[in-house]
Amino acid sequence: MISQTIQNNEIIYKTEELLHSSSNRYSLTLKVAQRAKRKKYEDLDIVTEPEIKPVIRAIIEMANELTI
Repeated sequence: MISQTIQNNEIIYKTEELLHSSSNRYSLTLKVAQRAKRKKYEDLDIVTEPEIKPVIRAIIEMANELTI
């Protein structure tokens, strides 16, 4: 439960990081949705439920790209 809370806090932090870096929230939302959709179809071969939802994965990846 504690590790899940830490992960949730990390996701919230990454989301805030993305929002502060963007000048347009609407375009950011579209970019995150497009990346999540692309990831969903790329991971279609995986039969089991993914550990991380595609939207969460997209947010984390995009936030990590900002810090690089």
